[in-house]
Amino acid sequence: MMGDNMFGHTMWAGHWLWMLVVALVVVIPACRICQRTGYPGWMGVLILFPVINLILLYFLAFAEWPVERDREGRS
Repeated sequence: MMGDNMFGHTMWAGHWLWMLVVALVVVIPACRICQRTGYPGWMGVLILFPVINLILLYFLAFAEWPVERDREGRS
């Protein structure tokens, strides 16, 4: 009875395409934010991993950015 319902086929091909689109929508801005703060852009990929994404968010919010450090050194 449960073998022919819609929940038995949840991994359809569009699912993977949708996941890729969502990942790109989230990762690209995260990479740009990391680059603009002076950190390597690859750190933006960490936004995809649960719990690590929260650590990245707090790190970027409270750490001293290399860009600010360089700006203070030039003044």
